[in-house]
Amino acid sequence: MAKRFLVALDKSNNSLRAVKFVATTISPEATVTLISIVSDPAAACELRGPSLASVFTENMKTFCVIEDAKKAALEGFLEEAKKTLIKAGFAPKNVAVRIRKQKAGVARDILSEAKRGKYDAVVVGRRGVSGVRQFVFGSVSNKIVNRAEKVSVIVVD
Repeated sequence: MAKRFLVALDKSNNSLRAVKFVATTISPEATVTLISIVSDPAAACELRGPSLASVFTENMKTFCVIEDAKKAALEGFLEEAKKTLIKAGFAPKNVAVRIRKQKAGVARDILSEAKRGKYDAVVVGRRGVSGVRQFVFGSVSNKIVNRAEKVSVIVVD
């Protein structure tokens, strides 16, 4: 039986369904890590130089304030997800929250974390995109299913 779960979240309704699935289906004895992969806006906020578009330079402060607010909202979302699991009977010490900066790509970063952390399963919500858009761009959950090796993947609809 799987004992270590990596739950990938992106602050969507599908992510909430994944958390509720874990809360109602997985044994509270399991260890769960809630993870979100985010782009690194700080890198853009620290950029300087003449090659930057003037419109970006003029609006950089506003951009950075918005990105900070988005990060704070994500942190709140992950904490609420953690509370949901604790309320369902998971021990607080068995539920970890991680926000990671994107390195290679969201799906690849999630699978890299799954491998590094030796998780038994990755849980993701299914993203509701149109057939054409999914065909052209793919979804994170689709990429995880197609690229996963030596780890089970649970896609919650």
